[in-house]
Amino acid sequence: MSRAEQPSRRTVLAVAVAAAVAGGTGPAAAAGTTADADHDEPARLVDNHAWTTYGDWRAGTAKGTRAVAGKRPGVVISAPAGTTDYTDPHTGTTATWEYATWTSPVHRLTVPSTEVIASWNAHTPAGTWIQIELQGTYSDDTATPWYVMGRWAAGDGDIKRTSVDDQTDDKSSIWTDTFAIDAPATGLRLASYQLRLTLYRKPGAKNTPTVWRLGAMGSDVPDRFTVPASTPGVARELIVPRYSQEIHKGQYPEYDNGGEAWCSPTSSQMIIEYWGGRLTKEQLAWVDPSYADPQVCHAARYTYDHQYAGCGNWPFNTAYAATFKDLQGVVTRLGSLTDLETLIAAGIPAITSQSFLKEELTGAGYGTSGHLMTVIGFTAEGDVIANDPASPSDPEVRRVYKRREWENIWLRTKRYNASGKVVSGTGGVCYLYFPACPTPRQRKALEAVGVR
Repeated sequence: MSRAEQPSRRTVLAVAVAAAVAGGTGPAAAAGTTADADHDEPARLVDNHAWTTYGDWRAGTAKGTRAVAGKRPGVVISAPAGTTDYTDPHTGTTATWEYATWTSPVHRLTVPSTEVIASWNAHTPAGTWIQIELQGTYSDDTATPWYVMGRWAAGDGDIKRTSVDDQTDDKSSIWTDTFAIDAPATGLRLASYQLRLTLYRKPGAKNTPTVWRLGAMGSDVPDRFTVPASTPGVARELIVPRYSQEIHKGQYPEYDNGGEAWCSPTSSQMIIEYWGGRLTKEQLAWVDPSYADPQVCHAARYTYDHQYAGCGNWPFNTAYAATFKDLQGVVTRLGSLTDLETLIAAGIPAITSQSFLKEELTGAGYGTSGHLMTVIGFTAEGDVIANDPASPSDPEVRRVYKRREWENIWLRTKRYNASGKVVSGTGGVCYLYFPACPTPRQRKALEAVGVR
């Protein structure tokens, strides 16, 4: 996402939000809420559910797949259910693939939701890829169609990973990576959902994708311009690598016009390396050797969504992180800086998404319609320590931002842009990357913020 104050590539969603806000609500609005933050709110506005265990994979409906046990249980192709042709919309190439499917049990949302974002962790060796779909039931007992939430592969030699546009049933729509109720003011919500995995491989091949984690985050965040202030907690700073997206400006413009728009993959690479993830010389051999921090170029290429035409697809970033040994990643929403402090105290940094005018975040020096940073700690005063990739150089990436300003620009769902128009905010969206086998302390912190 660009650091400039200009329309983001989620413009259509923002326009829809603004239209809804003009009518008194937004896509994250709950019926009967106000834009002020002086009312009592439920303790948890998010339901983040995932299938990860051997028992989970056994509980689904398998057509040609089987569950595998071990340190990291998953689902793989056993005996293909059939073959199908797929024409890649970004290359025009048609190829035949064997496929098998796994469909999750129905998950009833503890938070009937206006938005749902799926995420997954998988291994897709050459010659394989996966598709993730969602079907749900509304609060009026009608059903959604099967929506494609992503077609994904770790590499880009077999298919071009892609979101799918123009999916709607006039009650809900898919906006790149997000299921959204079209008219939340009516009170309509998604009450339950199930996810379907389709695993593909070349005909006659023996290799298979392996999916270790599949889930979704449903949310119903009140419509708000401001949020309540939280009380500062314990100060701590994690030592996280610092990478600037700005030093990559003009590099590989085929991936969202080069580095100036690479806040998401740059942030992802910082946290991946914090956890020990490293790329080999062989993996980086395609990058121009004169470029500094070639791993950032690599992250941009391998998070790029060819339909969205950018590197900011949220679940594509978490899926990229999980391609590194013993890492997993999820997309979620958090409710306050207290949640972030809980994670930092357990040694877990977070990648947060926010939008703001230049004057709304002291010391940033820019405004943005959508930007990712990494939260790596808190000062003794409770201010936010962030690695901000929109910095001129790697040493300048570490920033300290005022707690109250940060909390508001991250957690609000509505804001005014530079033209004075009401547009959307992310409502606390973040990526979390953490070990495949968390320590007891890490697990407790994740559970405290609703992630298991």
